[in-house]
Amino acid sequence: MVKLNKIYTRTGDGGDTGLVDGSRVSKADLRIAAIGDVDEANSAIGIALLHVSDDAHRQILRRIQNELFDLGADLATPGEDFTPGEMTLRITAEQAERLEREIDGMNEALEPLRSFILPGGGAGSAHLHLARSIVRRAERTAVAAASAMALNPQALIYINRLSDHLFVLARLAAKGEGGDILWQPGATRGS
Repeated sequence: MVKLNKIYTRTGDGGDTGLVDGSRVSKADLRIAAIGDVDEANSAIGIALLHVSDDAHRQILRRIQNELFDLGADLATPGEDFTPGEMTLRITAEQAERLEREIDGMNEALEPLRSFILPGGGAGSAHLHLARSIVRRAERTAVAAASAMALNPQALIYINRLSDHLFVLARLAAKGEGGDILWQPGATRGS
């Protein structure tokens, strides 16, 4: 269990921060940027939760928020052993597979896409699309970090699957909020 009695420590005042193993890296390190993007995605999901009324969807999003903290801990754990342990949080294949099952289940309630869709369709849907786009950025940052250091491959798979999951959930939310807004290629040319 995490226990935080004091929020400020002054240990990062010099521009570095600690990793799970106690080592310190620059706050500009790609690993730290990926962790920050994951944190921002989690915050965006928190805002989306204010606009999502379906209880089942809210439970899914709360579980994902918890997993994003696990993902941050995974990214903050250096090394090449990606086996989860009692004291080592690692994202597992089962977590990404669960996201896939949920995507498939949600897709069954949706019409096939006929075009790309514009983010929107209602407050819940719009906020889920924003969270999805932040997750995509987090993925790009994590992939860049993985090119410079060892990161858990399952973490990268999870974050890729999560953006797909949030896309489908946003479409499902839009269904209850007026429907998808379809992109109309070139619709404004000449106007």
